[in-house]
Amino acid sequence: MNLLYQIGEYTLLMRRVFKKPEKWSVYKHQIVKEIYQIGITSLPIVSIISVFMGGVITIQAAFGFTSPWVPLYAVGFTTRESVLLEFSPTIVSLILAGKVGSNIASEIGAMRITEQIDALEIMGVNSACYLILPKILAAVLINPFLIAISMFLGLMGGYVMGIAAGAVTSYEYIFGIQSLFETWKVWYAFTKVIVFAFIITSIPSYYGYYTEGGALEVGKSSTKAVVMSSILILIFNLIITQIFFT
Repeated sequence: MNLLYQIGEYTLLMRRVFKKPEKWSVYKHQIVKEIYQIGITSLPIVSIISVFMGGVITIQAAFGFTSPWVPLYAVGFTTRESVLLEFSPTIVSLILAGKVGSNIASEIGAMRITEQIDALEIMGVNSACYLILPKILAAVLINPFLIAISMFLGLMGGYVMGIAAGAVTSYEYIFGIQSLFETWKVWYAFTKVIVFAFIITSIPSYYGYYTEGGALEVGKSSTKAVVMSSILILIFNLIITQIFFT
């Protein structure tokens, strides 16, 4: 029953979030601010993880293909498929759920317990729309760019570290990442990214918005938000994969 209650409460909150804003000019400023907070500040951690994970995938693939029947360009192909289909869209989104989600839940939760949200409501402002909509739109706009950068850096990390480790040649790696490319896989990856961006922002916003109590409850809401966002990302990853691959 508690789960059904939370689903209903979340649905009603999203209904309020997507009502027509009172003044779009204010929201434009908020969206730009959230793009910086959600996207630009996440770029360093996304870049570091992508480079090293691309290198690890390449080296593991190279030393895993011990059969003489497997061509060396399969290393580049495997790295591309791993980075494009799963690592960048899903694993990086899980990392963002921890970084971005906890910040959103803490920020809105702190506003709730300090009665700032109540003050907005008294002034006649749709607090749900004002606080949450810019975050959702900012994530949906900027996360695809973050993931595209992650994909590029993952492949570049695989190239540099693979060659440095003697696991693959430059020609074979580049030939591998170009071979058997299918455009629909890019649509698959970025469909996941947009869905995950919505989850990463809306779920923590829900937990933060309905925080009750004091500072301790804000911490608990932040933890719940990260856990639930991660679970939903994995569930929707399975659903979207089933849709695209069947």
